[in-house]
Amino acid sequence: MSTPQPPIALYIHLPFCLARCPYCDFVVYAGGDARGPQARTERLYEAVGRELELRADALDHRFGRPDADDLRTGAPVDRRVPLRSVYFGGGTPSLVPGEWLERLVAIVRSRYGIAPDAEVTLEANPGPGERGDAAAFRRAGVTRISFGAQSMDAAELRRLGRRHSPEEVAASMAAARAAGVASINLDLLYDVPGQSVAAWEATIRAALALGPDHLSLYALTLDDPDAEGITGKDGDHLPTPPGARRWRERARVEQDDDRAADQYRLATDLLSAEGWRGYEISNWARPGHESRHNLVYWERGSYEAVGPGAHAFDGTARRWNAAAMEPYVAALMPIDGRRALPPGGREEISAETATAERMILALRLDGGVPATWAEVGPASGVFSWARSLGLVEPIDLDGEPRLRLTTRGRLLSNELFERLL
Repeated sequence: MSTPQPPIALYIHLPFCLARCPYCDFVVYAGGDARGPQARTERLYEAVGRELELRADALDHRFGRPDADDLRTGAPVDRRVPLRSVYFGGGTPSLVPGEWLERLVAIVRSRYGIAPDAEVTLEANPGPGERGDAAAFRRAGVTRISFGAQSMDAAELRRLGRRHSPEEVAASMAAARAAGVASINLDLLYDVPGQSVAAWEATIRAALALGPDHLSLYALTLDDPDAEGITGKDGDHLPTPPGARRWRERARVEQDDDRAADQYRLATDLLSAEGWRGYEISNWARPGHESRHNLVYWERGSYEAVGPGAHAFDGTARRWNAAAMEPYVAALMPIDGRRALPPGGREEISAETATAERMILALRLDGGVPATWAEVGPASGVFSWARSLGLVEPIDLDGEPRLRLTTRGRLLSNELFERLL
């Protein structure tokens, strides 16, 4: 039976955007909430800082302070290790003023510890009013920036409701490089309404020409959080605005599974030929630039999380904050001064679910699973089915027989994962 583990990574959700894209299901507060005389940014940033402190208090009590020594003898004691990854997601965290980012990083450094070689990622939008000050981010300790490029086609960007141009993606990357940011990711979307295979290839080639270190390629998904029942009082999503709902209904008609599969295969072949490693279903990297933060998720490591809608995991249970901003801020910055942790939920993970999750997450990676995992229990029948359809293939990894997804298996991974669950 697993036991709770101290976090090795930390996710900080900063939910503000200048505008909300119609396909976006992240916890986002836009418009006047993000900028202008009625903006709620600084109050939220202060609340996030207070949650960081309260979560650290709980970790200190549960696992001890990071890298502490026994005060009497000076000998090291069994304490939690400093974080190997910190990730500022959103929203558009690049809207955060440099001084606020420095304050939040200072809290993390003093209360959680940050390893000397830690990866510190900040998500950014490429528009000139949104990309922020890369030099200030670098001074605060950011080592990696992930730009939400989404496309290198101006017409597609307009269709997606994005506010930047392909040229501004290039300018943002150049500014980040000039500031000394050593690792840069670009997010790109395929199965965009009306997007041809040729247009997708042009986007990939244009992105590669900019010299990124990492590419995240995602099929455009148009989910319905309201129908899934995750937008209630303690839900981790916000209700879908009516305009966004109408946009999604129109967009679904223009999506095509076969075309999306062709686009994925094209990307896989093109990037492989260029020497990129497709280390995860949706992620490719130049050697040494794999996302260490996301690998913690896929390797089922323990991570802490703060901010509206953020999820944490300690190895045995998941915890999440509710997405609504007002109850979040009210709990952490109450009028009477008696602050409390924000509302949300918690789910204990059964041993059976943990086994299935471990297998599914490992299959997302190019190292796959040990072959022995596929030989016993209910999974043996699932893997027999997967072999018969060419969804998995045997590999040898450092002398260990393993099974990993083929390209066809990656395309049909959701069906395989459902069977494993």
